[in-house]
Amino acid sequence: MSANILDAVNKLATIKQLNSEEIHQIIKDSVAATLGKRLGPENELEVYVDDESKMIQATFMCEVVELEEGIGQMSLTEARSINPDAELGDMIERSMSLQDFEPKLAKTTQNAILEKIQKLEDDKIQSDYNKLKNTIVSGQIKVIGDDMAYHIDTNHTSAKLPLEEQIEDEVYRVGDHIRAYVISTSRSRRSKTTVINLSRTNPAFVEKLFESEIPEIADGQIVIRKIVREPGVRTKVELESLDPRLDPVRVCVGPKGTRIDNIRAELRREQIDIVVHSEDPEQMVINALGIEDGVRQVIIERNRVANVIVNDESKVMAIGKQGKNVKLAAKLTGLKIEIYTTTEYDNKMAKQRRTVSHITELDGVNVKIAETLRAAGYTSVQDIYAASVEELCNIEGVGEKTAERLKEAAEYF
Repeated sequence: MSANILDAVNKLATIKQLNSEEIHQIIKDSVAATLGKRLGPENELEVYVDDESKMIQATFMCEVVELEEGIGQMSLTEARSINPDAELGDMIERSMSLQDFEPKLAKTTQNAILEKIQKLEDDKIQSDYNKLKNTIVSGQIKVIGDDMAYHIDTNHTSAKLPLEEQIEDEVYRVGDHIRAYVISTSRSRRSKTTVINLSRTNPAFVEKLFESEIPEIADGQIVIRKIVREPGVRTKVELESLDPRLDPVRVCVGPKGTRIDNIRAELRREQIDIVVHSEDPEQMVINALGIEDGVRQVIIERNRVANVIVNDESKVMAIGKQGKNVKLAAKLTGLKIEIYTTTEYDNKMAKQRRTVSHITELDGVNVKIAETLRAAGYTSVQDIYAASVEELCNIEGVGEKTAERLKEAAEYF
């Protein structure tokens, strides 16, 4: 048993890249702790680990007694087989290998060894994480779990890419190489082991790709202010150049587009929009949408709503496929962005004017007609605008000509 345990522990240490000296110390401490519960200081317990003989050995002094009742005692008969001159009360040294332990004691020792090795492994993983956190690691997929998580050998340590941190529609197989961003550690309830968690959806993954691909970002000449993502679909990166001679767009695109293409290739062709930072809120909205030539006007209201008026042909581009472009632009700027054509915005403003305007402001509405309309539930210009001529004619005291005149006045209000 001693040889089997030592073999298993040494193999585990190699696989987990654990320090063999620390492993040996764990074995010694575990054996000493288990036997120490049955022995006292007078027994002078010592534990040895011998890799050559593959033995875990414990030596301790035993008191010679008539009838042996505990591990720290030795019968007079056994003592005299070792030392013919032994007498009651003498202390005789006894050596035991782990396989000589009674089964319960051996099992307790074995469990203590494995628990401490697990703790050592957890500490190593935590140490590895502290070195690797907020970086990109690469490795080979060793296993795909039942939960569709990728278990990856990074050479430094084992790591896990959970399903929720994978880019949708990206498919990898066992043996494939993969890069991902280190985000956290977690402890498995089932295996009770600590695991480094990775992500390919985190915006910081894109940030680190930009830093690795673009020296001007790595050395701080160009600053990434914010990144918003729809992983696998589109990303917007807000950049500010601290050197007026550097154009963030041109720098990031690189010669013949090589820099940005390398980043997009890692993201499986995810669209990347480079947004130049502006202190002007209206210009920042235009930059975030990426359609400067198609924007007629940006009006930012006090409630942090940006009304963007665009050419008819630019509206679809401003909104983007499934609304992704305007949604990401809103996240980037922190504003709610509404896209309108000129006609749509004019209609919206006209409706607002009609809604807040009293019917007495309509041309041709005197006090008598106003009272009649108000009694029928029509109080604003918008109420008149939304009603049909027929509905207005049903009001007592309003004829067809008056109804048509009211409708015309409301439409041109």
